[in-house]
Amino acid sequence: MSDYLFAVLDAGGAVPPVLSVAGSLAERGHDVRVLADPVVRAEVEAVGARHVPWTHGPHRHVRSKESDIAKDWQARTPLGAMATTRDGFMVGPAAEFARDTLDELARQPADAVVSEMLPFGAMIAGQAAGVPVAVLFTTVLPLPVPGRPPFGPGFMPARGLPGRLRDAGVGRLSGAMWNKALPRLNATRAAHGLEPLGHVFDQIGGTDRMLVLTSEAFDFPAAELPPHVRYVGPRLADPAWAEEWTPPPGDEPLVLVGMSSTYQKHTGLLDRVAEALGRLPVRGLITTGPAVAPEEVSAPANVTVVRSAPHAQVLEHAAAVVTHAGHGTVIKSLAQGVPVVALPIGRDQPDVAARLVASGAGLRLRPGSPARRIAAAVERVLDEPSFRAAAARLADAIASEVAQDRAAAELEALVEESATAAPMATSATTAAT
Repeated sequence: MSDYLFAVLDAGGAVPPVLSVAGSLAERGHDVRVLADPVVRAEVEAVGARHVPWTHGPHRHVRSKESDIAKDWQARTPLGAMATTRDGFMVGPAAEFARDTLDELARQPADAVVSEMLPFGAMIAGQAAGVPVAVLFTTVLPLPVPGRPPFGPGFMPARGLPGRLRDAGVGRLSGAMWNKALPRLNATRAAHGLEPLGHVFDQIGGTDRMLVLTSEAFDFPAAELPPHVRYVGPRLADPAWAEEWTPPPGDEPLVLVGMSSTYQKHTGLLDRVAEALGRLPVRGLITTGPAVAPEEVSAPANVTVVRSAPHAQVLEHAAAVVTHAGHGTVIKSLAQGVPVVALPIGRDQPDVAARLVASGAGLRLRPGSPARRIAAAVERVLDEPSFRAAAARLADAIASEVAQDRAAAELEALVEESATAAPMATSATTAAT
């Protein structure tokens, strides 16, 4: 059996899918540790892994608006929000996350480091220690790929020369924004004996495996992918903090509302969604998540507001979903064949919403849309069969993709390949001597 050291930040929806992979490896008999915020300890232990707290890198002890580290919701522009993520999670604290990871590797070596895409320092530490490194993307693939629009604005695939010029221009602007942090990233790498990079995202691209935890049928088609990028299917497990739920009485269609598990200044949006559902003959269920208290949301009589519920169970009864377009909520809805109304706020959400619209399984609205427009969109996905039919097609594709645990299998193969390559390298060195 192998020893895996995972790294994850409590910065959004990455924790449940990453811990799902960690738990699967633990069930297979591997020794699994997870570097994570102290607030995540119970969730780590619930999947059978051992929790190791971040100590030098930024971390949270509680989930609240006040404890949010990056506070990207304070940014005034999308580029500003991206810069906040870059400096607050990815490059800014890379030296601190690298120190935590190397300290743990010194305490107990690992056969592989498995990091979600935010803590660059964990990847640097693994590379410095000579350990295979895998990156888990808990959303659609965000790296530049030929034939796909640049990640961030939520563009649909380019059409003709104007679209290609749009993608090229935005791609250059985005690349320049990320590369403002390149000197700092290369300084951290140099401090650990690693070569400099030409682009910030080369830190991710230079790892041994990039595993995309979504449906390849959901993501946009790609003209070409790097050989170490693998689509391994989504993780559909609910977070450990989801509470029990009983369907409300009545025969009206059930509409689930699931917004961010972290604060994104979205309380007003929840109010408008509640008002929208109050205009329709439906049963509404709003799950606020840990960052917003249920009593902060004003809801009509036909809408129930709770902090959490097991979405996988609720979706068995749901006729539609309204969400901020977080990947977890969208992909779980589609896995159950439920159409979606998306109101993306930021982060990866515009790009997830674009793929939703392209699939035909839902609609996208601006997050500032009034209640009447939200109500009209919900009514449309409930009444028009094409949305549910498209969602059903994706549900079939997702069911096929998750029939086997390809993420766990890829991580096992990574360790096996590394173990095979090491004796070969030693043999070649001996022969040369």
